[in-house]
Amino acid sequence: MPAPTAPAPVWTVVVAGGGGTRFGGPKQYVELAGRRTIDWSLAAARSVSDGIVVVVPAADVDGPIPDADSVVAGGETRSASVRNGLAAVPDDAAVVLVHDAARPAASPALFRAVVEAVRSGADAVVPGVAVTDSLRRRSGGAVDRDGLVAVQTPQGFAAAVLRAAHASGADASDDASLVEAAGGTVEVVLGETTNVKLTHPGDRVALELTLASRSGQGAPA
Repeated sequence: MPAPTAPAPVWTVVVAGGGGTRFGGPKQYVELAGRRTIDWSLAAARSVSDGIVVVVPAADVDGPIPDADSVVAGGETRSASVRNGLAAVPDDAAVVLVHDAARPAASPALFRAVVEAVRSGADAVVPGVAVTDSLRRRSGGAVDRDGLVAVQTPQGFAAAVLRAAHASGADASDDASLVEAAGGTVEVVLGETTNVKLTHPGDRVALELTLASRSGQGAPA
């Protein structure tokens, strides 16, 4: 009887290259519930990943990132930073996740759901949560929120599809948009309302509560 085939490798690119302008400083290193923001994100990514590439500001490349397999410098834009990280992902990776370090409360269960959806055949997978606020355009006019979702990370991709989408050198607000622009399809899995992005100082309150409630007071559940 042949031995079972090992699952194809999964790698995660954790994007932590921003300067945190709206936050008032480098938010990826802010302590939340006893750990740095980036360390929470790395721990959740490690639960599904064979390897992790972290993208940081050039000045921080030699800094302490203990759970990373590779640390590279970011680029001028988010997309350029992802491309720098993607270049460090081995060629045999079959699934690549891209996660914002500033979303430290994304759970290992969410990471698994994204990986499973990619392995089931999706080009790209994004977590999304329903939009509950009323929406209006700045220039006037209400927007129908039915069918809309707020997109989160981790986003997952068939590795070859993500590499091809980035080959053009184009920029977009997220990687799923690049895949879609290149003709790929994007699937949505249920996101988590607690998966808040650390953008403004006030976001710390909700994240502290969520992370402090995790088992072990510092270990992702």
